[in-house]
Amino acid sequence: MGFFDFLPISDSLKSTPKVETLKEPEKKISSDLSKRRYKGATISRLTSDWAASSSSADAEIKTSLKKLRDRSRQLCRDNPYAKQAKRTTQINVIGQGIKLQCQVPALRGKKKDQKLCYLIEKCWKDWCKRDSCDVSGQRSFVMLENMLAGALPESGEVIFRIVRKKFGKSKISLGLEMIESDLLDEDYQGSVKRKGNEWRMGVEVDSWGRPVRFAFLTRHPGDYWFKDPYEKTKHIFLDAKDVIHLYLPERPGQNRGVPWFASVMDDLHQMSGYESAAVVRARAGASLMGFITSNEGELEADDVEDEQRVTDWEAGVFKYLNPGEDITVPNVSSPDQQYEMFIRSKTRRFASGFGCSYETISRDFSETNYSSSRLALLEDREHWKMLQTYIIENFHQRVFEEFLDAAVLDGVLSLPDYELNTDRYTNPKWQARGWSWVDPRKEIEAFRMGEAAGYYTKSQIVSMLGNDLDDNIQQIKAEQDQLSESGVQLDLDLKVISEDISSE
Repeated sequence: MGFFDFLPISDSLKSTPKVETLKEPEKKISSDLSKRRYKGATISRLTSDWAASSSSADAEIKTSLKKLRDRSRQLCRDNPYAKQAKRTTQINVIGQGIKLQCQVPALRGKKKDQKLCYLIEKCWKDWCKRDSCDVSGQRSFVMLENMLAGALPESGEVIFRIVRKKFGKSKISLGLEMIESDLLDEDYQGSVKRKGNEWRMGVEVDSWGRPVRFAFLTRHPGDYWFKDPYEKTKHIFLDAKDVIHLYLPERPGQNRGVPWFASVMDDLHQMSGYESAAVVRARAGASLMGFITSNEGELEADDVEDEQRVTDWEAGVFKYLNPGEDITVPNVSSPDQQYEMFIRSKTRRFASGFGCSYETISRDFSETNYSSSRLALLEDREHWKMLQTYIIENFHQRVFEEFLDAAVLDGVLSLPDYELNTDRYTNPKWQARGWSWVDPRKEIEAFRMGEAAGYYTKSQIVSMLGNDLDDNIQQIKAEQDQLSESGVQLDLDLKVISEDISSE
């Protein structure tokens, strides 16, 4: 609403206010707007080098994805901190594997059908062998899980192809092919399957943004030594129902994943350069004996090349000098006092950007105590749990549903009501790895108090430790039966241990 809107119609027709009368109100409004603006959006000489764009997520990723992947992989190959970040993700998210625990309810009653659950779990365990689940026959399901957890931080995404045929000794028509993200051609722009669809970095999406097809290269673009240089680029198109594309989106409309080192990649590279320079300087300081100075001017001799005298030095040897020459011993102090502080600061910055604690990345616990270490571990473990949930929901559950479909169709599993009551079988519990504590005695006592107060159940406590209560009960019963049949009595039982703990 402008200034003239506040004037009566008759007044606005009689005369038009002069421009000079608007200067003061305009200045005041302009001043008020500048004060109410976000400081981060202020444009001044101090922010003139702050470059920012308003492009979409895919537009930003498109121009940087290849270079980010290449540099991220180089860091994982050569930089110990990046290597540790990838390794600790695999260890903490997957460990020895995420276990399937079937929860098929019985047709009568509220208990689960133990016999049917056992048959499904056994069939799943047999299929998870490397000869059956992997199309190449080289990796077991646990190995595929670990490669998945490593590819997410290194490449930003991981892709699996679902192949519905039998491999090896498997009786189930299902196999997984792990595809490196380079093969998903981000430059492809071809015809679409349906009007309204569009190609976005190798992914054909519909008007709602749902993936429809994927455009894969038939050969890796960097397979230089084994690729025919005259071979034309070929593509294979897979429907979305045959592809599992895993990545952690950060913005709506994002269709490709970005390496997790993107925000700290430059810092890690600069730190590597600083460490290399410090090592070279230290070696020079330890090896350089001194400089020979001469007052004779131009160098002329048999041991002079390009105005530089060539001299061989050997440890512990004194040499005679020519007339007019003198020795100056340099004072090279390396590494200096700032070295350790700089490396720690950069490592903390890298750990913060990656999403881990400094101690987890650096393996340096010299400045921590029990309380600070526990606080850092708790936050790290929440990060790992989030990743476990994502992988279970988008990978394990998808593969398990495909597995059940194939097992039933091939007659390996006899589930008469599967087609009419599929939900009865497709709601398993996935048990991810748990973690032990630095001081397990304190934690066990805390768990017992929490259970007594009703804060935890036994199932929750056992699950936190990465185990399953049903399995524990079965194993305890089996051990007790075996001891009873054998006539063996242990020196200590749970009751005695509990009395000892309470007395202390």
